Amino acid sequence: MAMPTPRDVIPVFVSLIDLCSATKNSRKLKQLHARIITTGISHHDFIRAKLVSSYSTCAQMFEATFIFSLTNRQSTFLYNSLIRGFSSLNLFSESLSVFRQMLAALKPIDSQTLPVVLKSCAALSAFRLGQQVHAAVWKNGFASDVANSNALITMYAKCGELISARRVFDEVPARNQITWSAMMAGYGIHGNSGEVFGLFNRMVDSGVLPDEVTFTAVLTSCSHGGFTDKGREYFEMMQRRFCLRPGLEHYTCMVDMMGRAGRLEEAEALIEGMEVDPDEPLLAALLGACKIHGKVEVAERVAEKVYGKG
Repeated sequence: MAMPTPRDVIPVFVSLIDLCSATKNSRKLKQLHARIITTGISHHDFIRAKLVSSYSTCAQMFEATFIFSLTNRQSTFLYNSLIRGFSSLNLFSESLSVFRQMLAALKPIDSQTLPVVLKSCAALSAFRLGQQVHAAVWKNGFASDVANSNALITMYAKCGELISARRVFDEVPARNQITWSAMMAGYGIHGNSGEVFGLFNRMVDSGVLPDEVTFTAVLTSCSHGGFTDKGREYFEMMQRRFCLRPGLEHYTCMVDMMGRAGRLEEAEALIEGMEVDPDEPLLAALLGACKIHGKVEVAERVAEKVYGKG
């Protein structure tokens, strides 16, 4: 029986690399990479491409960029992997740098490229670049792609261009949960709570069910706008009507909202009823409000309950 050649085992290693990506297991990936080297297939372009993608997924960008530099065929897929990998680590400037390298190398962009680039533009408030990317969305025929539209809405909103964000939103033919939530979050950031509540009603009326991200946007708007009672209504609606379990971000919004209104005993009771342990941002919101309103006894009780556990 003939022994398998190195080329014969490539599909096996590809499957194993994909498994490391799916589980984001960087330790197993590095062990597998060592086996790939000793097997003699590390020079194979397809293996290198899979390694770049997997290392990027596992947030190992040093390894990803090094292997990328060795790859003979630096495809759009590989550039996208690096752009996405840096962005996922909030290394937005590095992500945009790779995008610029991609353009300089005259590589074609695809529908997966620009949403991540727009995310970096939004994070850096790079409005001019975001406008140029918007033009690229149109030029490359991605205007009807909902992921690109959603990214454009977020980018314009975070750059303070709500009119442009709303124009993109209105032109989306089939809005999903992300589309509605992105527009609501944009209005919420800039204090336009009325638009947030109106969009929420339109979303539900259109048959699109809100998700956890939607309620984060709505509750944040309630908190910043001082709509404490309305915020509690949405918080209860989330659980009773839409059967969604509140996460830490929702509890933090509620505690911040009640804290701003001086309703610290209610915030304390809410924390006591949580099914998950409070994290630092949530406690900081409560303790900050206690300091503002002079409620030292509430702060002491909460600190004792949280830090006195175990």
